[in-house]
Amino acid sequence: MKKLFIIIYGITAYLISVGTLLYLLGFVSSLIVPKHIDSEPQWPLGFALLIDAGLIFLFALQHSIMARPNFKRWWTKFVPEPIERSTYILFSSICLLLLFWQWQPIGGIIWQVESETTQLVLQSICIVGFGIALASTFLINHFDLFGLQQVWFYVKGKKYEQSSFKTPFFYKYVRHPLYFGLLITFWATPTMTVTHLIFALLTTGYILAGIQFEQNDLVKYFGAKYEEYKRSVPMLIPFTKGFKNKKLN
Repeated sequence: MKKLFIIIYGITAYLISVGTLLYLLGFVSSLIVPKHIDSEPQWPLGFALLIDAGLIFLFALQHSIMARPNFKRWWTKFVPEPIERSTYILFSSICLLLLFWQWQPIGGIIWQVESETTQLVLQSICIVGFGIALASTFLINHFDLFGLQQVWFYVKGKKYEQSSFKTPFFYKYVRHPLYFGLLITFWATPTMTVTHLIFALLTTGYILAGIQFEQNDLVKYFGAKYEEYKRSVPMLIPFTKGFKNKKLN
């Protein structure tokens, strides 16, 4: 019965997280979804700003705190270890879904591209950015990142081991291609409203801050190997430092 619960829980958390990520693309690009980043404003400017900043701050706190090794060691005293990662991504999804639901559009145009061709190009770049982020998860270990591998190992009676250090494809040119792709998604838009700009600025600030915590954890775990990787490959923008043409294993 316990194994069945863990399987159902892990799969459910995974499906919710994938659906949430797909909605994120629609939310930011204002495509298809019923409520998006630039829906009709409903509240006064000050109140809307406070709500929107609070929603992003809530996600940032959850996403950062629950990812830290010290929190995980404490958290697994209460949550079974095989579903710790699934629980993390489930909570992240809940925070994002709350953001989508309660987001308060503000309106106001910063820039607007009139050319239909340029609009299409920018929307395509936005989608490509999301594709880079998603592909980056598969280049390392998508199912590990989303908790399914931990569940599978438990069901098979195998001891879970974290993925080894590797730098496939995108990771040879930028250390955080997932974040690089998301930044493209957040900023590539034919119509930049005040609402969209605030979202892009706050999420960019969170990404830049969160990377520092993540890199500290990676240095502690992988040691000199990751330090050398940091020296060789730029953090977020490809080709901004001399790239050493060497294989990092």
